[in-house]
Amino acid sequence: MSYFMVDIESDGPIPGDYSMICFGAVLVDPALDRTFYGQLKPICDQWIPDALAVSGFTREQVLAFDEPKAVMERFAEWVNANTEGRPMFIADNNGFDWQFINWYFHHFVGRNPFGFSSSNLNSLYKGLVKDTFKSFKHLRKTRHTHDPVDDARGNAEALLAMKEMGLKISLK
Repeated sequence: MSYFMVDIESDGPIPGDYSMICFGAVLVDPALDRTFYGQLKPICDQWIPDALAVSGFTREQVLAFDEPKAVMERFAEWVNANTEGRPMFIADNNGFDWQFINWYFHHFVGRNPFGFSSSNLNSLYKGLVKDTFKSFKHLRKTRHTHDPVDDARGNAEALLAMKEMGLKISLK
């Protein structure tokens, strides 16, 4: 199974009514050198300025980004090219990140290469240390910057650290 750590930035809280602006993915392996980055043109006119500001882009900048269909097709090809066995989606906040990636894949590609499930990094850590009040974030090496590739890399570093701590996970 191949794990892909994913992080997205958006201009609002839900896909369809708002747009995914950019996302990053990192294949989780010791090198952490296989990455994907996509910037997507908004799919609607509705957006929340404070939400967009988190990404560091202006509305004018994102209007010039690539068509979502082309980006999602490239991402599906990259996932398939970097997968041994089954691809697994994992994120710090998979409830948020997964909803956008899943919606965009189904809407623009017709299928999601990750299937119908995802994993939550924070929940894995809580189970590993047997404490629902603990957070994995101290395990990141790469600073959390809201650049989605940086953030995915930092979360992948945390997952590799969790493996060293005894998490039974097969990373291919």
